[in-house]
This record gives sequence, structure tokens and C-alpha cells, in this order.
Amino acid sequence: MVRILRGLAHKYFSDDEAVILSLILVTGTVFVILFGAMLAPAIASLIVAFILQGLVTKLNRLGVPETVSIIGVFLVFLGVLVGFLFGLLPLVWTQVTNLAGEAPRIIRETQSYLELLPDQYPQLISAEAVDSVYRQVSTEVGNMTQWLVSFSLSSIPDLVALLIYVVLVPIMVFFFLKDKTLLLGSIAKLLPPQRPLMLKIWREVNLQCANYVRGKALEILIVGGATYIAFKFLGMPYAALLSLLVGLSVVIPYIGAAVVTIPVAMIGLFAFGWGTHFIWVMVVYGIIQGLDGNVLVPLLFSEVNNLHPVAIIIAVLFFGGIWGLWGVFFAIPLATLLKAVFSAWPVKETPPPPAQEVS
Repeated sequence: MVRILRGLAHKYFSDDEAVILSLILVTGTVFVILFGAMLAPAIASLIVAFILQGLVTKLNRLGVPETVSIIGVFLVFLGVLVGFLFGLLPLVWTQVTNLAGEAPRIIRETQSYLELLPDQYPQLISAEAVDSVYRQVSTEVGNMTQWLVSFSLSSIPDLVALLIYVVLVPIMVFFFLKDKTLLLGSIAKLLPPQRPLMLKIWREVNLQCANYVRGKALEILIVGGATYIAFKFLGMPYAALLSLLVGLSVVIPYIGAAVVTIPVAMIGLFAFGWGTHFIWVMVVYGIIQGLDGNVLVPLLFSEVNNLHPVAIIIAVLFFGGIWGLWGVFFAIPLATLLKAVFSAWPVKETPPPPAQEVS
């Protein structure tokens, strides 16, 4: 056992920098787990600034002064934030409440459809199974409606937290962009003066994670916008709500697209029935998903090492189990970060020297 541990230590931790880096990673992980909820606005601001820094860098390469680039990118960010808060968010909330109001009609139509299944497929579906599914659906819809009614009273603390985010996040994003060199220099003073390993890992992480996070942000905007335009053209109800769900679904490859297809198909079926209009909606939705997976993703993530689907599913389950919805949302970037660190980690293949025997 001692020999195995010595071999692992020699293979992965023979470099002093690797030991220091591992301590930094462990300490940072514990710190985020313990104080992540308290520092959530700062973490969110850091992620947004990390995304926007790519635009600032590209503008600098085009000859735009750094100060002008930072102010321009920050104003674009403020415009998108204001548009989301006062344009998209109220529209989505209105459509959510309207959908909850139509829940009784949807339940009645679902019941009528389910009651026909035992007669059509008596060997596959029983009347008891249909009754069980109907009761469960009715209970869930009732709970959702009750939650929407009581939302205004129970969510006052959440609204206060949202206001804090709206005020603090833009301010912190601006200072993260403006004082990036100063902040990174302060952190560098705490690290060893000679750190080739850390610089190598930073370049790998910056290449992989930056491209992934920025690419996903752009993919969400493109897929969500295209879905909204297509659904509005086809007369699909709740187009803003569904396009938001479709846009966010790209954060979780494979799983997100499969899950969000269910509400799209259900709302289309209840709105248009089983006919040509419904088929056109699903065909257009399938084309958008196909273009996203076969054209947009290879174009945006050409420099990113793709994760295996099994690794994606494990990351979603693991980080979602730790941090809930936020863990699911950031599961792929975190998995990409870990992969980048492991890819750049120094590994010595030579065996360690044998231990000296004490005579």
C-alpha cells in the first residue's frame, strides 16, 4: 500500500507547483461550498466579466482603445440586462400565468385523450394506470397553480435578493473589467514567482472554458432568438416562454433538448391538435435543433475538446446533486474546467526510486 501511494505521489505530485496548485484547488472548492451562497453576486459577476472579457480582447485586437472597449462592452451588457428585465421577463411571466390559467382546460382534454387509450390498446394500457396518471397530473398542476397564486406573498425575500443582484452585479462586472490587470496582479503576488505549470494550466483553462462559456452564451441567444421568431411566425402560443426554455436547454447537451421537446410538443398539440399545423411546428423545431447540433455547435466550439456524452451525464448528476439547479446549469463548464486541468497536469512516468532498507 505504501509503495502504491509513493508511486502515485511521484507520478502526480513530484512537482512542487503541482502540490501548491492542488492545495489551491481544494481550498477554493471548500470555500465555494461553504460561502458560495453568501458570495453568489460576486461569483455571478466574475462569470459575466469572464464572458465579456473575450469581446473586450477582440476589440483591442481591432485597434479599439481598452477604455473604449470596456465601456462599449459594458453598455451592451447593460442593454441586454435591461431588455431581459423589462422586456423578456415580464412577457415570460405573463405567459406562465396564462398557461396556469389554461391548466383546467388542458387537464380536461388530457383526460378525454387518456380515456380512449385503454379501449385502443387494451393489452398495453389499463384503466387503472390511466386513472393513476390523471390523478398525478392533476395534483402537480394544482400545486403549480397554488404556487403561482401565493407567489406574490412568499417571494418577497427573493425579490429583494433579485434587486440586490440587479444593482450589485453590473457594478462588480464593470470593476472586474476595468481593474482586471490590477486584480490579477494582486493574486499573482500570492503565488510563487516561478510558476510555469500554473501558467500552462491557466492557458489551457482559459482556452477551453472561455471558449465554451462564451460560445454557450452566444448559442443561447441564437437558438432562443431563432425559436422565438419561428414560433411567432407559426402562431405558436407561449412563444417567449418556450423559446426561453429552448435557449437554456442548450446548456445541457442531449438531456436539455430531450426534456424541452416535451413541453413544446404538448403545447403545440393542445393548441393545434394532431394536424398539419402541429407537424409544421415540430418540423421547424427539429430543423432548429438539427442546425444547432450540426452547424452552430461545431462552428462555435471548434477549439474546445468535446466531452463524452457519458461524462456530460455524470457531470450533470454530480454537480446537480451538490448545488441543485445552479449545479445543473454550470455542470458542463465545471467538467470542462476539470478536463482542462487534468490535461495540463504534469505526469512523470518514470518510477520513483526504491526506498532504502534500514539495516
